[in-house]
Amino acid sequence: MKYRISSILKLKVFFDRLFLFLVLTLLSSCSAIKKTNKEIETDFTESRIFKQGYAGFALYDPVTKKMLYTHNADKYFTPASNTKLFTLFTGLKVLGDSVPALNYTIKGDSLIFKGTGDPSFLNPDLPESRVVEFFNNNDLKLFYAPAAYKEKHLGPGWAWDDYDSYYSSEKIDFPLYGNLIELQFHDYAEPEVTPIQFQDSIKLVEAFSPENKYTQREISSNKMEYQKFNRGDNFTQHIPIKYSKNLITELLSDTLNKKVTIYKGDLKDLEFNKTLYSIPADSIYKRMMQVSDNFIAEQIMLMAADKISDTLKTSIAIDYMKENHLKDLPDEPMWYDGSGLSRYNLFTPRSMVKLVEKIEMEMPKERLFNILAAGGASGTLKNYYKAETPYIYAKTGTLKNNHSLSGFIITKSGKTLIFSFMNSNYTVPTSELKKGMTRILEQVHNNY
Repeated sequence: MKYRISSILKLKVFFDRLFLFLVLTLLSSCSAIKKTNKEIETDFTESRIFKQGYAGFALYDPVTKKMLYTHNADKYFTPASNTKLFTLFTGLKVLGDSVPALNYTIKGDSLIFKGTGDPSFLNPDLPESRVVEFFNNNDLKLFYAPAAYKEKHLGPGWAWDDYDSYYSSEKIDFPLYGNLIELQFHDYAEPEVTPIQFQDSIKLVEAFSPENKYTQREISSNKMEYQKFNRGDNFTQHIPIKYSKNLITELLSDTLNKKVTIYKGDLKDLEFNKTLYSIPADSIYKRMMQVSDNFIAEQIMLMAADKISDTLKTSIAIDYMKENHLKDLPDEPMWYDGSGLSRYNLFTPRSMVKLVEKIEMEMPKERLFNILAAGGASGTLKNYYKAETPYIYAKTGTLKNNHSLSGFIITKSGKTLIFSFMNSNYTVPTSELKKGMTRILEQVHNNY
């Protein structure tokens, strides 16, 4: 009996000490977090990097469902490519596991097809699409039916003078070659042009501005001019294609080595009841998120709109998502395009955090982390937030005087937190801003 009492007393002492240890550890942790929060707040209010600009930050624990720290989290910021998180969520909710490439019907000896906005056809940055094989293995006559495409080729709020920059590819129902012309220069020689059909569209002019090594494209055609000077070997430039219905059939005919004709009949008489799927959806999500591919982002929104309404118009997909899947965001998103090129877009850090949480609910974390850029390891974060083991998985967003980062941060204590760090109207170099952001995020990583 005495032995039992002694054992019970020893056990009680053990648990009392364990309880005391846990309480002290918790108090110590709380104290460290309070100290960290105070240091972060001081950084925001006193650091030259953040003081003159406009910064917002939200840090959230998805396990406890609590906001751990906020600074201007309810204010609106220009998100730039953080908008692609909204596009990713749209794709996950609407498109499914595979990318729809064509809607088509067969009428007699004719295969009549229309595009869905699929960005993968002959795109060198994506897996090989099934469309080429589908067309080549088909003996039917091919007719391209221009889709119910009521969208402007460039998005609202885009900079008009970026029309010939690689990041401003046109939105279209049937993209080819990633909607880009590739120019490869070798010393003074005429550049190699891909697709080769545009080789005759480029013209040599005398050098008038040797510091400008870039070829210029006319705003309303695919005619290009390049200056006569040596760019060195293997200088490559990509220029958006100026599309038309006739150009699509010409490029298709040349590529497939079989005639493709524009369908002139009444589309109302046809039922496009068959769909061809091209590549896994994750392959376009990964490309969009890791290298911030604007073209893919815009095409995802068109594909979603086509699936919802049979009309390729970005605003249709946006309205659908806001009405059906985004009503619970803390602040209504001012959302206008898929890529974030639009200066009209405005989101708050706390809404970005909620959005990331909703994305996490759509897929396993391992799959999501494989899609996002990893700090010091991949994509647009390869050269930033370096560590032996990546602790940040997120999406960047940059326009002049605006930079954002939203995603996940893994702390040394093993927690996976969601954050959104948004900056607008700063005048310091973006590289300097990123150093300030790194300092704050490292504090979160070390102390939470």
